[in-house]
Amino acid sequence: MMKDSKPSWRPFTANCCSAEEHTILGNFSRCRPSRSDFSKDIAPLPSFRRLSFSDLSRSSSTRINEDLAQSFGSDLYDFQLSELRAITQSFSANFLLGEGGFGTVHKGYVDENLRQGLKAQAVAVKLLDIEGLQGHREWLAEVIFLGQLRHPHLVKLIGYCCEDEERLLVYEFMPRGSLENHLFKRISVSLPWGTRLKIAIGAAKGLAFLHSAEKPVIYRDFKTSNVLLDSDFTAKLSDFGLAKMGPEGSNTHVTTRVMGTYGYAAPEYITTGHLTTKSDVYSFGVVLLELLTGRRSMDKTRPKSEQNLVDWAKPYLSSSRRLRCIMDPKLAGQYSVKGAKEMALLALQCISSNPKDRPRMLAVVEALESLQNLKDMAITYGQWPATTKSSRNGVSTKGRNEKRGVSYWKASPITPSRKS
Repeated sequence: MMKDSKPSWRPFTANCCSAEEHTILGNFSRCRPSRSDFSKDIAPLPSFRRLSFSDLSRSSSTRINEDLAQSFGSDLYDFQLSELRAITQSFSANFLLGEGGFGTVHKGYVDENLRQGLKAQAVAVKLLDIEGLQGHREWLAEVIFLGQLRHPHLVKLIGYCCEDEERLLVYEFMPRGSLENHLFKRISVSLPWGTRLKIAIGAAKGLAFLHSAEKPVIYRDFKTSNVLLDSDFTAKLSDFGLAKMGPEGSNTHVTTRVMGTYGYAAPEYITTGHLTTKSDVYSFGVVLLELLTGRRSMDKTRPKSEQNLVDWAKPYLSSSRRLRCIMDPKLAGQYSVKGAKEMALLALQCISSNPKDRPRMLAVVEALESLQNLKDMAITYGQWPATTKSSRNGVSTKGRNEKRGVSYWKASPITPSRKS
């Protein structure tokens, strides 16, 4: 993660919502989906509530719980710390699912007797590390956003815990874990082309839902580790701690401290702090490149010219002949030639250095959905492996020579603010 500076975590006080830091979640009652064809698979609450950080600027965790309970009612469960300890076996290392800037995430099991109306199920419990790089504001952002937004491609928040200085969140359990694990962990089985396309479509629909609200929500931290997968590889966006409400009135952007993850953040956001929905579109384009190539957005273990995925891949994206040289070797030719070409061109649009040239997420969804039924597998059509001599990194020598001398924007150095 990255940004200019950030204070350490502290208990919530009446001064937490200063003008300097902006009230980013006010006027949520205006956040309604647009009446487009896309809205047919949107499942929002009947009406969004007016809720902001300033509503919850109390030093007492008891008062915060009262305010949240009044705002969300039965939509979210208010758990006790003792209950969450019990269902995770005291946050046992044996139940550890992962760890990030927020803290640790543990698997837990609830039965129907824990809360009236709560079905027996596995859950994921996120525990705030009070010494970590994220704090109460991120916890509260998660509660406010996911407590009010409902969609098949957003992870479901079941409840929360605010007890003294402890801050926890309880989500539906996503049995397939993150897209990051499936793409980059050596022990994982390679994702088939059709599954990669399904995941891309699902994640795109999640972002499109956020952007299509009357007052858009900018996700700000779209990356493979925040795309979670359920049992049938349905993609759901998670971790809304950095999400921000979009610009109002005649404003074209939100100016904010630069926060995000190296390799995914849009260049104009890095250099100016200007944040728009097109910043998310850029990040989505980077993830499309990761799905195509099987490479990370930033990989310091590779030669210097190949460490930044966008810089390395750009020269190959507009040519079918050159594109095959950077396709993920794990696919072994089992991918649609036309589908890969169209996805590459779409990624190229998304990562355009000019935000105005990037497509809207609704258009991205439509473009990806049109690729679902293509059957022209590269291995069947004699287009795998590439006929040119390949290097140990899977890129043809010819292609590498073509890239020499080409330079693209370089991000200004930004101090990491939390684990990615």
